[in-house]
Amino acid sequence: MKDLTQGSTTKHIITMAIPIAAGMIFQMLYLLVDLYFVAALGEQSMAGVGTAGTLLFMIMAITQVLGVSAVALISQAVGRKEKSNANLVFNQSFILSLIFGVVTLLFGYLLAGAYLSSITNDPGVLNEGIIFLYYFLPGMALQFPMTAMGSSLRATGIVTPTMVVQIFTVVLNTILAPILIAGWGPGPALGVMGAALASTISIFVGLALITAYFMKLENYVEFNSAQWKPRFDVWWKMLDIGMPAGGEMLLMFVYFSIVYWLIQDFGATAQAGFSIGGRIMQSIFMPTMAIAFAVGPIVGQNFGAGLHDRVRESCYRGMFLCSIVMVATTVLMQWQPQVLVAIFTDDPEVMAISATFLQLIAWNFVAQGVVFTASGVFQGLGNTRPAMLSSGIRLLVFVPIAVYIKYQPEFAINQVWYISIFAVTVQGLASYFLVQREFKLKLTSETSATAAA
Repeated sequence: MKDLTQGSTTKHIITMAIPIAAGMIFQMLYLLVDLYFVAALGEQSMAGVGTAGTLLFMIMAITQVLGVSAVALISQAVGRKEKSNANLVFNQSFILSLIFGVVTLLFGYLLAGAYLSSITNDPGVLNEGIIFLYYFLPGMALQFPMTAMGSSLRATGIVTPTMVVQIFTVVLNTILAPILIAGWGPGPALGVMGAALASTISIFVGLALITAYFMKLENYVEFNSAQWKPRFDVWWKMLDIGMPAGGEMLLMFVYFSIVYWLIQDFGATAQAGFSIGGRIMQSIFMPTMAIAFAVGPIVGQNFGAGLHDRVRESCYRGMFLCSIVMVATTVLMQWQPQVLVAIFTDDPEVMAISATFLQLIAWNFVAQGVVFTASGVFQGLGNTRPAMLSSGIRLLVFVPIAVYIKYQPEFAINQVWYISIFAVTVQGLASYFLVQREFKLKLTSETSATAAA
């Protein structure tokens, strides 16, 4: 366990963000390698994997319920020096993760085809998406216990073991991807099925490694079978904190699904271009997300310890660091984004769509950094409803305008990106003011209660 209530908050953010970012950067390399080999299969395969990948936001929404609630409750327990309570939350989150994994497999196989057919009208894209999803669903289910364990460690200020496991699994995935997708060496050329299998196998190995770490080395939060009996009072607390955070990610799933629906009439080329641009954008966001992930447990421990000035300080310094990173990436995207896109495709139309998307969408990167940091702050404070509210505001701005524009005679794909820029900017402003509101309500009342005591 690492005490985050002492020392420089900036140093804590950077110290934690570096290994988190390292793990994410390796994850980015996996995404790009995977994207490279899938893109070589053709635009239908690329679009199929992209449309199926939108379902990952649904899975991430549910994992957020576990991850965010574990970070909030465990970090606050650590700040209050309540080890037994931290252990109880960890074990209950692990049991919930197994239940969520089983439910994911069940509903995933039942509803995958119906969902994909609603966002693409190209039979080839639909077929590739279904194949990818069927073999990736086990990997999605395994993400739940991985999240429960990784989030619990992060809440105690420990991030290196998770980083090491991520790096190992990404290296394994990078090795397996060309073997199973393209048939390098002795491997069969399985196409999108190979991409899904490479991911699922790597996640399984990663889960085995982090489980071994908990069983052999971890001594603050640890497996305790006596605490595996369902505690519905703990589950309620976790769901109360986690459900809004899951709702936030669910709204992202809705957003990306709507974008694919909006551009489906432009054909597989447009969906493939958005898929490539979206993957590159997600990779660019990883360093900033690492900072936001570090802010959450720092805020949580200091809030649990009643150190409210350090809570505010952690928030503002996190936003400042995120803004620096996002300004740099915005400048980078204005300089020939097609150079990045050209790594994955040589189709001129796909390249043009992806490059334009990246060049335009980069103008909301700073606002997106504020959104990420604010979400980390809300997690640490144990109230994630404002984060979901800001995501809801984004959708309320984006959807009506985008749907109206879609049915206009001169509808162009770039109009979707302009509307998105405006919507994310509004969301960034909303997130900032919601943070200020939360500080005024929660920190003031906590300070008054402490003074009264």
